Amino acid sequence: MPGHFEPTPGGGAAVSLDEVEISIIRSLAVQLLELVGPGPGGDAPADPLAELFADGPTEPPADPVLHRLFPDAYGSPADPVGTPEEAAERTARSSEFRRFTENDLRARKREDALAVVRALDGLALDGEGVAVLRLAPDDCRCWLGALNDLRLAIGTRLDITDEDDTDLLYRLPDEDPRKPMVMAYLWLGGLQETLVTTLLP
Repeated sequence: MPGHFEPTPGGGAAVSLDEVEISIIRSLAVQLLELVGPGPGGDAPADPLAELFADGPTEPPADPVLHRLFPDAYGSPADPVGTPEEAAERTARSSEFRRFTENDLRARKREDALAVVRALDGLALDGEGVAVLRLAPDDCRCWLGALNDLRLAIGTRLDITDEDDTDLLYRLPDEDPRKPMVMAYLWLGGLQETLVTTLLP
């Protein structure tokens, strides 16, 4: 199981991680938490019921990574499809959809990233500096969500828009300053792929 997830009895998954790998994933998950933010009411809202029914934002985030994590539901106003009137209609529908869904999406992404941090914090390294991460089925779903969000975030920073961009990343010289981020992107992709495989019937 080193470097990739394997299925465990009961529908879970397990992977061996060394101290450096644990540190990388944890650091990225914490950065994701900081990027997504605590939500409109902060960490401890005074009235949880009011928070539940609070309207979300209607404008897309300015940060490209956040925009990738919370995209327009009906396409970007800049999409060269249809008339200006149709573009305005798409914008209005996306704004309304965002108002009712983004708070919940942010909460879910925070829960997934927190689940990753907590799972890693609970690991104990053996004498060789390796720990086995064992995930229950519900934990697997959180990890899948967080790994996907991390890859979307890193991919956006790397300007990855299609498979051809990914192919180019494999050929980057070692001295390219993007190389560490590229290696993290590809490694997380491998983890995500093997975790998906373990959950297939």
